[in-house]
Amino acid sequence: MKTIQELEEIRKRTFETIKVRREHSGTRIVVAMGTCGIKAGARDVMVSIMETVAEDNLTDVVIAQTGCTGNCDMEPIVEVYRPGQDKVTYVKMTPEKVAKIVKEHLAKGKVVSEYTMNS
Repeated sequence: MKTIQELEEIRKRTFETIKVRREHSGTRIVVAMGTCGIKAGARDVMVSIMETVAEDNLTDVVIAQTGCTGNCDMEPIVEVYRPGQDKVTYVKMTPEKVAKIVKEHLAKGKVVSEYTMNS
């Protein structure tokens, strides 16, 4: 059983975590990790994104996951949100495609159109 003081500490830590998420101003990458995405390889894509972002020393990038986006035939799906820009949705992603997206889109700001939903 937790004491009131322990619960208050947990509340404060949780509040700070939520506050950081809301105030994040950099790039946000979201990988669809529903069962359809995982079956199509989303887990390998997410690991590749994390590794490539770390290798390239990119900062101010948050990598998150979500459930099924309803486009199961286009999985794995990765969405990139950058401040002041429209969301970009990459489809049928592979770990090999990730390297190009990180180097072109995240590092240089150039959308890799051939991997997007609209191509």
